Amino acid sequence: MGLFGASALAFRPWVRWDDVQEQFPNAEKLGRNCASGIINLRAKPSDTATFLKGLREDTIVIWLREVIGDASDGISRRWVETPDGYLYSPNIQPVKNIPNNPVANLPIYKTLGQGMWVEVTIPYVDIILDNPPVSPWLIAKIAETPGPRLYYGQVIWVDQIKTNSQGQVLYRVNELYGSYGDTYWAAAEAFRPITNDDLTPIHPDVVDKQVVVDLNHQTLSCMEGNDEVYFCRISSGAKFDAAGNAVTEYATPVGVQRIWRKLISIHMSAGNHSSGYDTAGIGWTTFFNPGGMAIHSTFWHNHFGVPVSHGCVNATPDDAKWVFRWTTPSVQLDPGDITVQMPGGTIVNVVEG
Repeated sequence: MGLFGASALAFRPWVRWDDVQEQFPNAEKLGRNCASGIINLRAKPSDTATFLKGLREDTIVIWLREVIGDASDGISRRWVETPDGYLYSPNIQPVKNIPNNPVANLPIYKTLGQGMWVEVTIPYVDIILDNPPVSPWLIAKIAETPGPRLYYGQVIWVDQIKTNSQGQVLYRVNELYGSYGDTYWAAAEAFRPITNDDLTPIHPDVVDKQVVVDLNHQTLSCMEGNDEVYFCRISSGAKFDAAGNAVTEYATPVGVQRIWRKLISIHMSAGNHSSGYDTAGIGWTTFFNPGGMAIHSTFWHNHFGVPVSHGCVNATPDDAKWVFRWTTPSVQLDPGDITVQMPGGTIVNVVEG
């Protein structure tokens, strides 16, 4: 472990796994406050309803169901009902708490060497840095509360295993693609190893495939000929910024395009932490535009059905994974990344209504 990691451990003793689990409610479906601040719990699904209390970032609640209420931001009317009140759904990431048994040994691949792809299957897991932080998101989160974490649905690479003085099994986590070079340790139980089954192509014998992204309705359809075999809500490029100004540079490009690269996981960044974005462990990424636009897994909002991205097509982890498996080219665990030459893979047709 590097000097920075040793220092961090000295000031922040590792939390026992049992204590971590006690932070999460006991329910099949949970929700996480994924907003960067406090959100309001209301007595009814409306901003004008009685205020009950404020919930801090990363607060975990029991998700009973999603209901229709008032449009808090003038757009979405979805609210999450909890046992204690209602929360505005776009701020609540649907999550589960599914711990895993740590593996004893890591597989060895011909190209990637020793390691494995993993997916976070608990609401969040704290990380301890192994080296001085390099990426903007880590540098920013070190000074914030809560500190740096990985979240449900993120996909990342593990290359080492160790057991600490408390008997806790830890994985050393890093990123293979788009990485700044950061490495960190996290509780092994938080991660499910990704297997070949996760990458098995869906309907591989079908030739006439096309992904249709409808910007007006904020939906995605997987078409086999004239048959729609999959449908989901998405979030495309934002039309307006926080001040209400048009942001055409974030528009998702319209037209017939083709998939040219796919990765099991990638680190995406542009601009700086305050005005741009810097996000680790984005899973099931399917690039379809030379400008860097992709269909990918999203864990930082639940505002699907509304344009909010920087140009990519945001989808839930499950939806992004289905599209990833159904489209061509197919991807193998080793190296977890493929680029296809022109004319490219599956068509992605971005339309406006």
